[in-house]
Amino acid sequence: MENIGRLDLNLLLLLDALYADMNLSAAARRLQISQPTASTNLLKLREFFGDQLFIRTGRGMRPTPFAESIAPAIRNCLEILSRDVLRKKQFVPETSERVLRITTSDVGVMIFIPPLLEAIRVMAPHVNVRVVPVPHDELEGALEQNVVDLAVGYFPDLTGSNILTQTLFDHTFACLVSSRNSSITDSLSLQQFLAADHIVINEQGRSQELFERRLRELGLTRRVLLHLPHFMSVPQLIARSNMIATVPRSLGVWYQDSGIRIFPPPIEVPVIQLRQFWHRRMNDDAVVLWLRRLMAELLIGRDPSLAFSSDYGLVGQP
Repeated sequence: MENIGRLDLNLLLLLDALYADMNLSAAARRLQISQPTASTNLLKLREFFGDQLFIRTGRGMRPTPFAESIAPAIRNCLEILSRDVLRKKQFVPETSERVLRITTSDVGVMIFIPPLLEAIRVMAPHVNVRVVPVPHDELEGALEQNVVDLAVGYFPDLTGSNILTQTLFDHTFACLVSSRNSSITDSLSLQQFLAADHIVINEQGRSQELFERRLRELGLTRRVLLHLPHFMSVPQLIARSNMIATVPRSLGVWYQDSGIRIFPPPIEVPVIQLRQFWHRRMNDDAVVLWLRRLMAELLIGRDPSLAFSSDYGLVGQP
């Protein structure tokens, strides 16, 4: 092993080419080097191995017994290097059966997954998508270990030095009110908002924190009757009560025909900046690269909740 460090890989390429062509000029052309360079490299090979390797004869260059004995092993080594080391693995979406793994919130599933599935059906018909639940404090490790390919959504604490991000689009909040609530009809005033009972979602993605922080900044308080860990049961609970929930707008859009009305919040609220996240270790991985480019093409500057709500309009919004 100690002699390997003195051996230039280019010399092995010459030995392999000479064995294939039995002609120094042809080997030089194959390797796209000059004949003097090929001659110099052949001298280095002879010195390294202590053998003439190839002898000029009337029928061209002929290998010595030693050259014949090592040529198949050298060919095998070069093929392994080419196949397993030097050739970057490609992702062919048309034929791949890969499972793409994404972590996002339950609202994120409604926002991001439909356009992604629609594109995959056309571009990668055999690829499947799996939404993987990952605790927020384990997400950086999951990305590093490739447990998930991408995290997509609002993850304000995912800020490690090896985490790379790309902003997709900004999303807004909306207030959900039951269609049967006779006290709130055409608009939602701040007084009505503060007087009502509320549902608050303590969801892992924590977009709700933006709204709660804004209320604290304004010194506003309201009665929170119900805390929930997830968004999905909110529309049904709102439709059958006089409670109010302030949620990402897409949730209201999905359920606007299910006994609820949608109002803009009665205060100015920061937008939810939605991004995709991946680990620096996977930055050049063919699958992750393809997936994040597809997500960027589908979502940068495009809020899908606007596309699936052509009749969408916030009640009380000019």
